[in-house]
Amino acid sequence: MPVLYIIGIIVLIVIDQLVKHFVVASLALGQSVSVVNGVLSITRINNTGAAWSILSGHQLVFVVIAILAAVLVTYFIFKYWSNVQYRFGLGLLLAGTLGNVIDRIFNNHVVDMFQLDFINFPIFNCADMYLTFGILILAIAIIREN
Repeated sequence: MPVLYIIGIIVLIVIDQLVKHFVVASLALGQSVSVVNGVLSITRINNTGAAWSILSGHQLVFVVIAILAAVLVTYFIFKYWSNVQYRFGLGLLLAGTLGNVIDRIFNNHVVDMFQLDFINFPIFNCADMYLTFGILILAIAIIREN
């Protein structure tokens, strides 16, 4: 993997961790601040599960799955390196996976903060956005191939 690609993934992980650190330092657990009224709030929660707190409290399961996923994604990055869309989507998946597993290993939970006020949707973080966009990019790339 070229150095710039690795640096890009590291930068995304650092952004995720810095945003989480800022939220933890600025807001009490459960505290919410409106950013765009009726659209977006910053709400600090500690999530020990997945979306909607599914499997809450099973940190070891999430850590093992995340490490296995990171290894598998890294394998696919090498395998599909020549496909720029795959490389980009997989890089986002790797950054998101590692961003959240860092929280699980060191904090025993994931810090989530972005709340969409106009819809009942789980509160999420930067790493979750990387995962979502990575999956979307891969899905579009796969559909275009077929």
